Amino acid sequence: MPEAKNADTRTAEADAGPIRFFDLETPKKMLRADIEKRWQKILDHGAFIGGPEVTELEAALAARTGAKHALAVASGTDALVIALMGEEVTSRDAIFIPGFTYNATANAVLVAGATPVFVDVDAHTCNMDPAHLEAQVEAVIREGKLTPRMVIAVDLYGLPADYAAIGRIAKKHGMLVMADAAQSFGGAQGGRMIGAIADMTTLSFYPSKTLGCYGDGGAMTTDDPARFDRWSSIRWHGTDAQKKESIRVGVNGRLDSVQCAVLLSKLTIFGDEMKARERIAQRYRAGLGNAVEMQHVPAGSQNAWGLFTIMVNNRDAVMKALQEKGVPSSIYYYKALHQHKAFAPYAPKGGLPVCEKLAARVLSLPMHPYLTDGQVDRVVAAVKAAV
Repeated sequence: MPEAKNADTRTAEADAGPIRFFDLETPKKMLRADIEKRWQKILDHGAFIGGPEVTELEAALAARTGAKHALAVASGTDALVIALMGEEVTSRDAIFIPGFTYNATANAVLVAGATPVFVDVDAHTCNMDPAHLEAQVEAVIREGKLTPRMVIAVDLYGLPADYAAIGRIAKKHGMLVMADAAQSFGGAQGGRMIGAIADMTTLSFYPSKTLGCYGDGGAMTTDDPARFDRWSSIRWHGTDAQKKESIRVGVNGRLDSVQCAVLLSKLTIFGDEMKARERIAQRYRAGLGNAVEMQHVPAGSQNAWGLFTIMVNNRDAVMKALQEKGVPSSIYYYKALHQHKAFAPYAPKGGLPVCEKLAARVLSLPMHPYLTDGQVDRVVAAVKAAV
């Protein structure tokens, strides 16, 4: 009985404790001894760049996603840029991207030398709208200035994009499909894991992602061995396999051994963390009911819940009310991409109505594997009172 009482007391204390938007501290405490042991091995062997941890991580990522090849790179943005460089895109190539996502996707297209074409999103999934994609592709073809080359479908908030519909459109027009899965590692669609659905997939291991390191980090997956070889070369300054000659233009896109060690350690608890994210998301959804709009998850899709996002009309007031009750919240994202100064020259005529509406209404709630049921219930109660 005393043990049960102590357990109940600890649970009650956790339920009443501070609510974190992201929680990097709990897994750090859980894994610190293992991470330090892995770091000690790196200090001993001294291969800080290109050490055995890099190839071990790549093998682990390939195994977890079901992709034939995985490449560790310095960041999620580097993954996007390297993938585009690998296809030798030019300013004459149209790269279709959703207008509602982080600016890294648009930046990567421009840094790689291609031309972004913004596509509106679905109001319910927040992901690229296949119908508008088709319309944008046809518009580009009619205008005749650009060649439709690739679709970058972003998995916003952790939900896989509609790859079946996007894939059909891409195939019809001879385009490749890249999955920008910066927020969706651990998700799935149609029985296939993120990383093995599109022609190529890019991942981010920024600390707050579903799998995060202690700095910047990213990865790329593909089933195409030739594409993987190009990426490997570009990642290492465009050199050949012997690192002796530059055979193409490249970048310094390597992920160091230290960060790979962190990711290898975090992968040991990743499965449990994903189960916790799903449980927490379902508790949110059940608790909030019809009080607010939430991201729709189509049948056959498994959301990785990188973020849990609702849509409200009185967002500023809701955020203030939540803050007063000790509930953190954040906005992803304040503006649609075509509304940014840097990307305004590529804004489509008439704008992107759904993207613009979402930018004014979305609000992300605390989401991480270490929220207690009591904390989730506190967030739910605060949201319902605020709206």
